[in-house]
Amino acid sequence: MTAESKKGSSVIRALEIIEAVAQAERPLSPADISLLLDIPKPSVHRILQQLVAEGYLQANMRGLMIPAERLHKTALGILFASRFKASRQAILQNLADITGETCGISIPNGIEMIYYDRVQTNWPLQLHLPVGSHTPIWCTASGKLYLSSLTEERRRRILKNLPLTQYARNTLTTPEALEIELQQIADNDIGTDNEEFVDGLVAVSVPIRDQKGRLAACLFTHAPVLRKTLDDLLAFEPVLKQAASQLQELTG
Repeated sequence: MTAESKKGSSVIRALEIIEAVAQAERPLSPADISLLLDIPKPSVHRILQQLVAEGYLQANMRGLMIPAERLHKTALGILFASRFKASRQAILQNLADITGETCGISIPNGIEMIYYDRVQTNWPLQLHLPVGSHTPIWCTASGKLYLSSLTEERRRRILKNLPLTQYARNTLTTPEALEIELQQIADNDIGTDNEEFVDGLVAVSVPIRDQKGRLAACLFTHAPVLRKTLDDLLAFEPVLKQAASQLQELTG
Protein backbone atom coordinates (compact mmCIF):
# COMPACT_ATOMS: atom_id res chain seq x y z
CA MET A 1 0.00 0.00 0.00
CA THR A 2 1.39 3.43 -0.93
CA ALA A 3 1.78 6.27 1.54
CA GLU A 4 -0.98 8.16 -0.28
CA SER A 5 -3.45 5.28 -0.03
CA LYS A 6 -2.62 4.81 3.65
CA LYS A 7 -3.38 8.47 4.23
CA GLY A 8 -6.66 8.12 2.37
CA SER A 9 -7.61 5.11 4.45
CA SER A 10 -6.88 7.04 7.64
CA VAL A 11 -8.98 9.98 6.48
CA ILE A 12 -11.89 7.72 5.56
CA ARG A 13 -11.69 5.99 8.94
CA ALA A 14 -11.71 9.35 10.70
CA LEU A 15 -14.78 10.43 8.72
CA GLU A 16 -16.51 7.13 9.48
CA ILE A 17 -15.86 7.62 13.20
CA ILE A 18 -17.19 11.18 13.08
CA GLU A 19 -20.30 9.96 11.25
CA ALA A 20 -20.86 7.14 13.74
CA VAL A 21 -20.58 9.43 16.76
CA ALA A 22 -22.78 12.12 15.16
CA GLN A 23 -25.55 9.68 14.26
CA ALA A 24 -25.49 7.55 17.42
CA GLU A 25 -28.51 7.70 19.72
CA ARG A 26 -26.16 7.50 22.73
CA PRO A 27 -22.48 8.32 23.41
CA LEU A 28 -20.12 5.64 22.08
CA SER A 29 -17.09 4.07 23.72
CA PRO A 30 -13.92 3.37 21.71
CA ALA A 31 -14.85 -0.33 21.92
CA ASP A 32 -18.32 0.43 20.51
CA ILE A 33 -16.74 2.30 17.60
CA SER A 34 -14.24 -0.49 16.95
CA LEU A 35 -17.02 -3.08 16.83
CA LEU A 36 -19.43 -0.94 14.83
CA LEU A 37 -16.93 0.02 12.13
CA ASP A 38 -14.70 -3.05 12.22
CA ILE A 39 -11.62 -0.96 12.91
CA PRO A 40 -8.85 -2.32 15.17
CA LYS A 41 -8.93 -0.85 18.67
CA PRO A 42 -5.42 0.66 18.47
CA SER A 43 -6.41 2.50 15.28
CA VAL A 44 -9.63 3.72 16.88
CA HIS A 45 -7.77 5.09 19.91
CA ARG A 46 -5.19 6.80 17.71
CA ILE A 47 -7.79 8.44 15.47
CA LEU A 48 -9.95 9.46 18.44
CA GLN A 49 -6.97 11.17 20.03
CA GLN A 50 -6.48 13.19 16.85
CA LEU A 51 -10.17 14.07 16.54
CA VAL A 52 -10.34 15.16 20.17
CA ALA A 53 -7.15 17.22 19.82
CA GLU A 54 -8.60 18.97 16.75
CA GLY A 55 -11.90 19.73 18.50
CA TYR A 56 -14.22 17.50 16.46
CA LEU A 57 -15.03 15.04 19.26
CA GLN A 58 -14.83 15.12 23.03
CA ALA A 59 -15.18 12.65 25.88
CA ASN A 60 -18.03 13.05 28.35
CA MET A 61 -17.71 12.44 32.09
CA ARG A 62 -17.88 8.68 31.52
CA GLY A 63 -15.19 8.73 28.86
CA LEU A 64 -17.66 8.16 26.00
CA MET A 65 -17.36 10.05 22.74
CA ILE A 66 -19.72 12.87 21.81
CA PRO A 67 -19.56 15.65 19.16
CA ALA A 68 -17.46 18.67 20.15
CA GLU A 69 -17.81 22.36 19.29
CA ARG A 70 -15.96 22.21 15.97
CA LEU A 71 -18.15 19.37 14.71
CA HIS A 72 -21.29 21.25 15.83
CA LYS A 73 -20.19 24.30 13.85
CA THR A 74 -19.39 22.18 10.81
CA ALA A 75 -22.77 20.48 10.95
CA LEU A 76 -24.62 23.77 11.28
CA GLY A 77 -22.64 25.22 8.40
CA ILE A 78 -23.71 22.33 6.20
CA LEU A 79 -27.31 22.34 7.43
CA PHE A 80 -27.78 26.06 6.83
CA ALA A 81 -25.29 26.62 4.05
CA SER A 82 -24.93 30.12 2.63
CA ARG A 83 -26.12 28.91 -0.77
CA PHE A 84 -29.59 28.58 0.82
CA LYS A 85 -29.53 32.05 2.35
CA ALA A 86 -31.66 33.79 -0.30
CA SER A 87 -34.31 31.04 -0.21
CA ARG A 88 -34.24 30.93 3.58
CA GLN A 89 -34.62 34.70 3.87
CA ALA A 90 -37.49 34.65 1.38
CA ILE A 91 -39.34 32.09 3.50
CA LEU A 92 -38.72 34.11 6.66
CA GLN A 93 -39.76 37.36 4.97
CA ASN A 94 -43.02 35.84 3.76
CA LEU A 95 -43.73 34.52 7.25
CA ALA A 96 -42.93 37.91 8.80
CA ASP A 97 -45.29 39.58 6.33
CA ILE A 98 -48.08 37.19 7.34
CA THR A 99 -47.54 37.43 11.10
CA GLY A 100 -46.56 41.09 11.10
CA GLU A 101 -43.80 40.21 13.56
CA THR A 102 -40.13 39.27 13.65
CA CYS A 103 -39.48 35.67 12.60
CA GLY A 104 -36.27 33.70 12.81
CA ILE A 105 -34.39 30.45 13.25
CA SER A 106 -32.64 29.35 16.41
CA ILE A 107 -30.40 26.36 16.97
CA PRO A 108 -29.74 24.41 20.19
CA ASN A 109 -26.27 24.72 21.62
CA GLY A 110 -25.85 23.10 25.04
CA ILE A 111 -28.09 24.90 27.54
CA GLU A 112 -28.61 27.82 25.17
CA MET A 113 -30.26 28.58 21.85
CA ILE A 114 -28.36 30.54 19.20
CA TYR A 115 -30.16 33.00 16.94
CA TYR A 116 -29.01 31.81 13.53
CA ASP A 117 -31.12 33.93 11.17
CA ARG A 118 -34.08 36.28 11.29
CA VAL A 119 -36.22 38.81 9.44
CA GLN A 120 -37.23 41.75 11.57
CA THR A 121 -40.33 43.89 11.19
CA ASN A 122 -40.25 47.69 11.11
CA TRP A 123 -42.35 48.27 14.23
CA PRO A 124 -40.69 50.82 16.58
CA LEU A 125 -41.47 48.58 19.56
CA GLN A 126 -39.70 45.23 19.32
CA LEU A 127 -37.04 43.08 20.96
CA HIS A 128 -33.64 43.50 19.35
CA LEU A 129 -31.63 40.27 19.50
CA PRO A 130 -28.96 40.20 16.78
CA VAL A 131 -27.99 37.07 14.88
CA GLY A 132 -25.56 35.12 17.04
CA SER A 133 -27.29 36.00 20.32
CA HIS A 134 -27.47 33.26 22.95
CA THR A 135 -30.69 32.72 24.92
CA PRO A 136 -31.50 30.24 27.73
CA ILE A 137 -33.33 27.01 26.90
CA TRP A 138 -35.65 26.93 29.92
CA CYS A 139 -37.59 30.15 29.37
CA THR A 140 -37.74 30.70 25.60
CA ALA A 141 -40.20 29.18 23.13
CA SER A 142 -37.45 27.58 21.04
CA GLY A 143 -35.48 26.40 24.05
CA LYS A 144 -38.48 24.75 25.66
CA LEU A 145 -39.40 23.16 22.34
CA TYR A 146 -35.90 21.71 22.11
CA LEU A 147 -36.07 20.38 25.68
CA SER A 148 -39.45 18.81 24.96
CA SER A 149 -37.93 16.88 22.03
CA LEU A 150 -35.46 15.04 24.27
CA THR A 151 -36.14 11.72 25.93
CA GLU A 152 -37.75 12.05 29.34
CA GLU A 153 -34.70 10.62 31.10
CA ARG A 154 -32.25 12.94 29.35
CA ARG A 155 -34.51 15.95 29.87
CA ARG A 156 -34.84 15.35 33.59
CA ARG A 157 -31.08 15.04 33.98
CA ILE A 158 -30.68 18.41 32.26
CA LEU A 159 -33.46 20.11 34.25
CA LYS A 160 -31.93 18.88 37.50
CA ASN A 161 -28.75 20.84 36.76
CA LEU A 162 -30.11 23.94 35.03
CA PRO A 163 -29.82 27.21 37.00
CA LEU A 164 -33.45 28.14 36.15
CA THR A 165 -32.75 31.83 36.67
CA GLN A 166 -35.89 33.96 36.77
CA TYR A 167 -35.62 36.32 33.80
CA ALA A 168 -39.21 37.61 33.81
CA ARG A 169 -42.43 37.55 35.81
CA ASN A 170 -43.59 34.18 34.46
CA THR A 171 -40.30 32.27 34.30
CA LEU A 172 -40.76 28.72 35.57
CA THR A 173 -38.08 28.20 38.20
CA THR A 174 -38.64 24.62 39.38
CA PRO A 175 -37.88 21.43 37.41
CA GLU A 176 -41.30 20.06 38.33
CA ALA A 177 -43.25 23.00 36.89
CA LEU A 178 -41.07 23.11 33.80
CA GLU A 179 -41.42 19.37 33.19
CA ILE A 180 -45.22 19.63 33.22
CA GLU A 181 -45.10 22.38 30.59
CA LEU A 182 -42.54 20.52 28.49
CA GLN A 183 -44.80 17.50 28.34
CA GLN A 184 -47.62 19.71 27.05
CA ILE A 185 -45.29 21.26 24.48
CA ALA A 186 -44.22 17.78 23.34
CA ASP A 187 -47.89 16.81 22.89
CA ASN A 188 -48.69 19.97 20.88
CA ASP A 189 -45.37 20.18 19.00
CA ILE A 190 -45.24 23.95 19.47
CA GLY A 191 -43.13 25.87 21.99
CA THR A 192 -44.45 28.87 23.88
CA ASP A 193 -42.98 31.75 25.87
CA ASN A 194 -45.61 33.62 27.88
CA GLU A 195 -43.52 36.51 29.20
CA GLU A 196 -40.98 34.03 30.58
CA PHE A 197 -37.79 35.45 29.03
CA VAL A 198 -38.65 39.15 28.78
CA ASP A 199 -41.53 40.91 30.53
CA GLY A 200 -44.06 42.06 27.95
CA LEU A 201 -42.85 39.66 25.23
CA VAL A 202 -44.57 36.49 23.98
CA ALA A 203 -43.29 33.96 21.45
CA VAL A 204 -44.07 30.66 19.77
CA SER A 205 -41.80 28.18 18.01
CA VAL A 206 -42.14 25.11 15.79
CA PRO A 207 -39.53 22.47 14.93
CA ILE A 208 -37.40 22.22 11.81
CA ARG A 209 -36.51 18.54 11.59
CA ASP A 210 -33.65 16.65 9.98
CA GLN A 211 -34.02 13.67 7.64
CA LYS A 212 -34.42 11.33 10.62
CA GLY A 213 -37.23 13.38 12.09
CA ARG A 214 -35.13 14.84 14.90
CA LEU A 215 -35.31 18.50 15.86
CA ALA A 216 -32.42 20.28 14.13
CA ALA A 217 -33.53 23.89 14.61
CA CYS A 218 -36.54 25.95 15.63
CA LEU A 219 -38.59 28.48 13.67
CA PHE A 220 -39.96 31.21 15.93
CA THR A 221 -41.91 34.43 15.96
CA HIS A 222 -42.22 36.84 18.87
CA ALA A 223 -44.12 40.02 19.64
CA PRO A 224 -44.72 42.52 22.45
CA VAL A 225 -48.00 41.92 24.28
CA LEU A 226 -49.05 45.48 23.44
CA ARG A 227 -49.46 44.26 19.83
CA LYS A 228 -50.26 40.55 20.11
CA THR A 229 -51.20 38.07 22.78
CA LEU A 230 -49.81 34.55 23.01
CA ASP A 231 -53.11 33.27 21.58
CA ASP A 232 -52.70 35.64 18.62
CA LEU A 233 -49.31 34.07 17.85
CA LEU A 234 -50.62 30.52 18.36
CA ALA A 235 -53.20 31.23 15.65
CA PHE A 236 -50.29 31.35 13.18
CA GLU A 237 -49.34 27.72 13.91
CA PRO A 238 -50.41 26.42 10.44
CA VAL A 239 -48.31 28.97 8.52
CA LEU A 240 -45.37 28.50 10.91
CA LYS A 241 -45.39 24.76 10.33
CA GLN A 242 -45.73 25.23 6.58
CA ALA A 243 -42.68 27.53 6.59
CA ALA A 244 -40.80 25.02 8.77
CA SER A 245 -41.52 22.33 6.17
CA GLN A 246 -40.16 24.58 3.41
CA LEU A 247 -36.99 25.22 5.42
CA GLN A 248 -36.65 21.49 6.03
CA GLU A 249 -36.85 20.85 2.29
CA LEU A 250 -34.01 23.32 1.72
CA THR A 251 -31.69 21.36 3.99
CA GLY A 252 -32.98 17.92 3.02
